[in-house]
Amino acid sequence: MRNRTRTKVWLLRASVAGAATLCGTAVVAQTAADAANAAVAPAAGSTEAAASALNLRQAFDAAWSRQPEVMALQARRDATRAKQTAAKAWTPEPAALEVSNRTDRLGSNQGARELEVGIAVPLWLPGERGRSAALADAEGAALESRAHAAQLRVAAAVRDAWWQWQRARIEVATARAQLDSTRLIAADVARRMKAGDLARADQHQADGAVAGGEAAVAQAEAALAAARQHLRALAGAVPALSGTDDTPAEPDPGAAAIEIEAHAALQELKDRAAVAQRSVELNATQSRANPELTLATTRDRGARGDASQHTITLGIRIPFGAGPRFDARSANARAEAMELQAQLALERERLAAEREAARVRVEASRTQLMATEKRALLARESRGFFDKSFRLGETDLPTRLRIEAEAAEAERQAARTRIELAAAISAWRQALGLLPQ
Repeated sequence: MRNRTRTKVWLLRASVAGAATLCGTAVVAQTAADAANAAVAPAAGSTEAAASALNLRQAFDAAWSRQPEVMALQARRDATRAKQTAAKAWTPEPAALEVSNRTDRLGSNQGARELEVGIAVPLWLPGERGRSAALADAEGAALESRAHAAQLRVAAAVRDAWWQWQRARIEVATARAQLDSTRLIAADVARRMKAGDLARADQHQADGAVAGGEAAVAQAEAALAAARQHLRALAGAVPALSGTDDTPAEPDPGAAAIEIEAHAALQELKDRAAVAQRSVELNATQSRANPELTLATTRDRGARGDASQHTITLGIRIPFGAGPRFDARSANARAEAMELQAQLALERERLAAEREAARVRVEASRTQLMATEKRALLARESRGFFDKSFRLGETDLPTRLRIEAEAAEAERQAARTRIELAAAISAWRQALGLLPQ
């Protein structure tokens, strides 16, 4: 009678504990996003208070505002506008005032005097003015495309740091969930050991599993702290530990079919190549220094008492052209244009391959996610079965711990695969030249 009563008590206890474990398992493994959003307790309250719940777009905006290119962009635009204005001027350089005075006071001192006042005006070479304006316009377009390409490079760095941080958050959340489950098993083993159903060796095994879980949590938290600080170095702000991990929207068919020539990296190279070509054309006209037109008036007298004479001088100064300096300048400009054209062709091929690889990665990640979610579901059900049999004494502790570890690993892989899918979509958008939204 006493044994029958004890059996009923154990069955009731196993049923209640099994139901509680299943409920807890369902809560822990509800979704990988829920696990990722679980707040990790900070070491100091002041650090969490200073944190802000950034999303990917806000992190990118904050990182871009800190870049040196942004700080110098307006000054470079002003310089470009000044070049465009100078190219539209009537003269390539400002006019110069010439004043000279001649006297014989230190010589014979017969009263000879000559005062000359004139102005020298540089002149455009044939075709130089139009090509200078074309070069200034090309430099203005290159400046803007350079800024857009810099934005895309910053977006790549922020995306990489962001998803690395999300992976670290997943690792912490799943490690904590596994530690909680292991602690429940260890507590149950301790109760059963006191009742004489399990040996002290089983208690040691359970405690060892708890210690291993604590070590895994510590390691995951260290990786999370490193990833968080790396993101802080880029964005200038510490993201909240419970920040969002929303999956970015997949590019629509229209955006995915965007002409590759519109990519910011290619546009930058094309504009730089245009600047180099305009430089070649301008150098072809600048085979000599600019000629100068001189207009001067002279007042002179031959000796003391003579009447002063007034004369007008109109002259032109034409420098000789060509020579090694012109050849070197022209050769450098042609070499720069050729190099940029070759680099443009290579970059076009690289971007096409990167786009295709990013698309395939998204498809593979989606397939992998379906498989890992199925595995996680089966692992959760198996954990519930083995938990019941363990509490009824039908399964030994090593098997129970192995099943728990397998279930935790399945949950971790499913959660991480969700992050990998989101990261793959983000990389696909990066390959298409789209900024974070």
